[in-house]
Amino acid sequence: MTSRPVAKSLRNKLMLVVLATTTTALVVAAASLILYDLRSYRQTSVDNLTTQAEILARASVPALAFNDVKSAQEDLNQLRARPQVLAAAIYQPNGRLFTAFTQTGDLTDIPAIPEKSGWRVADDRMLLFLPIREKGELLGTVFLSAHYRVAERLSDYLVIVAAVMAASFGVALLISAWLQAALMRPILEIGNLAREVVERRDYTRKANKTTDDEIGDLVDAFNAMLSEVGRREGSLEEADKRKDEFLATLAHELRNPLAPLTNALQILRIAPDEATRARAREIMDRQLRQMVRLVDDLLDVSRITTGKLVVKAQRVELGGVIRNALETAAPLVQAMRHTLEVDLCPDPVTIDGDPTRLAQVFANLVNNACKYTPEGGTIRVTCRIDAGKALVTVRDNGIGIERDVLPKIFDMFAQADRSLERTHAGLGVGLTLARRLVELHGGELVAASEGLGRGSEFTVRLPLAAPVVAKPSVEAPVVSFGPDARRILLVDDNVDFSSSLALLLRALGHEVRVADNGADGLKLAREFRPDFAFLDIGMPGMNGYDLARAVRASPGLNGVVLTAITGWGQEKDRQRARESGFDHHLTKPVEVDNLRAILASTEAAL
Repeated sequence: MTSRPVAKSLRNKLMLVVLATTTTALVVAAASLILYDLRSYRQTSVDNLTTQAEILARASVPALAFNDVKSAQEDLNQLRARPQVLAAAIYQPNGRLFTAFTQTGDLTDIPAIPEKSGWRVADDRMLLFLPIREKGELLGTVFLSAHYRVAERLSDYLVIVAAVMAASFGVALLISAWLQAALMRPILEIGNLAREVVERRDYTRKANKTTDDEIGDLVDAFNAMLSEVGRREGSLEEADKRKDEFLATLAHELRNPLAPLTNALQILRIAPDEATRARAREIMDRQLRQMVRLVDDLLDVSRITTGKLVVKAQRVELGGVIRNALETAAPLVQAMRHTLEVDLCPDPVTIDGDPTRLAQVFANLVNNACKYTPEGGTIRVTCRIDAGKALVTVRDNGIGIERDVLPKIFDMFAQADRSLERTHAGLGVGLTLARRLVELHGGELVAASEGLGRGSEFTVRLPLAAPVVAKPSVEAPVVSFGPDARRILLVDDNVDFSSSLALLLRALGHEVRVADNGADGLKLAREFRPDFAFLDIGMPGMNGYDLARAVRASPGLNGVVLTAITGWGQEKDRQRARESGFDHHLTKPVEVDNLRAILASTEAAL
């Protein structure tokens, strides 16, 4: 069970702090003063009583010497003028009472025999015994008893302390009120402002700073926090807006190839002549490649956001990479009737990089220039060497880029002209991918434009490769595909995919058997004894990995060339396929050239 808080607000807590501090200080001061006074009072009482005892002792010497009781009694009677002295007595050397005196006349308080020299406190009295000596000879002892009013003195002090504390509490309350006004006002203003910001979501509001102390630092920190929250709120809103635009664009870009694919399928079903069907197949092939590019872009976006986008560097000639990229972009250049001007370095330019990824960068830049340049425009691609860097520039005379858009042109899902998104295909990730790929190669990608209608220019800077000693080139042997048919096993639970792939392989002249699950595939493999087996990975029951291990373990099947065909294409998927016994790994959709290469070679390519 938790205890309830003593104070429910900072105002009350501040008041409690002031009062607690005041009370503690007063209690400590009062206790110290009282202890000091009681000690002083005790010492003063002892000193006064000792002085009176010494005077009485000197006066009593003749009376004791001559045994004159009357004279000694007269000396004691003089103490009546001192009401603080309650009793007195003189003892003979043998301890017998010589004479005594009390203010009340009652001698019961007189000790029967003297005690040793010294003083002590008994209740509210102080008792003192002092020896009477004359030239070193003990003549007797003096006894005095006096008031010792410690309780009364302590009571008086407590009354005074209570009065002082009451006055101090009043002063403390006044100080607390002043502190509340000085300290609480800016804090309350910050609290009220925070509530208003939450209700109105207006992060441009600022708290008013009135002091340069810790409260002022708090105000500065609060205002800085509001600015940061406002900035992040704007970034989140912009990102959310871009996400919505990206999803809408993605739906648009996916529907674009799906529509001609659907039409082409209908043409294949109803067209009477082969020429029309051939045209339909060309349309399907082109649109299918477009969809593959879209999916690849989406996968690259995922790799960028997770930091898993990697490049496989090797020594390559940059001119060849650029030419490959231009071949990829050529259909769009021709379709838009653009003039493509290419000015490459006359000498080979060697860099360390991934030729596939670099070709993707240059193709993206050329495609981007094509899309945002009106039909019949000019696109110029140049390559030159500058300060140990290879500079590849793609310049166009298209619509250009607004100055306020230029700093954001490489942001994810950003496009230069929102009004043209419906007429220019793309997901808005091409430039982001290009810049990241260039950075992974140790280079940089920058954009420049003089504004709308002035065209744009993108420059890629890449470090040159270190020079190496030239070695005689050895021409790689060309693997030719023999006329003999191959025995091929297909196992995939997607019937349409396995059927279409079987038709393709049979059209290439091979003998093909098909199974739609792992168990049937293993049984068929043992009966059919294929030369090659193409296995899907994600099958129910026995998956592709288990099937591959089972095939490898079967007698007589260890030499089968196993190829994984799957939609999973990351490096960890290839590694797992290799560990399961696969020789090759293909991602869907499968290119015919890749199939030909696998069927033409029995060497593992994982």
